Amino acid sequence: MSNKNLNDVDMAFMQQALQLAQQAGEAGEVPVGAIVVKDGEVIGRGSNAPIGTSDPTAHAEIMAMRDAAKQLGNYRLIDCTLYVSLEPCAMCSGAIHHARIARLVYGASDPKTGACGSVINLMDETKLNHHTEVTRGIMATECGALLSGFFSARRKKSIQS
Repeated sequence: MSNKNLNDVDMAFMQQALQLAQQAGEAGEVPVGAIVVKDGEVIGRGSNAPIGTSDPTAHAEIMAMRDAAKQLGNYRLIDCTLYVSLEPCAMCSGAIHHARIARLVYGASDPKTGACGSVINLMDETKLNHHTEVTRGIMATECGALLSGFFSARRKKSIQS
């Protein structure tokens, strides 16, 4: 597949992750969404839900991988691509590693907790036994704008209270 075709595919799947992120934001969660794709088909979906579930591990990536693992009947997500609107944290990067995700595609970088290049880069750690291919910055502007808008509205609401 050419880079142009791959970029078009990545943008289409990232749009789906972004829709899940919007739903998370509407529910009062930090707006992050994720999907898992295998053979061109979405097999897992997730959005941030740590507040609503009282579960600190309920990040979008984890929720999408749980859904995909259930669909496949296997905790190994071999030959799968994970699309997520925000760069994964260390916890999610570890889960991506253990699930054996082949490829990670993310939108906005996270300069505070990003573990795929922004703060640290667990994906390039040579001592680890699995390495996930990473594509950064797909729809970064849109993903970042959703997050910025969410936190701006939250600050404005806090000031008005």
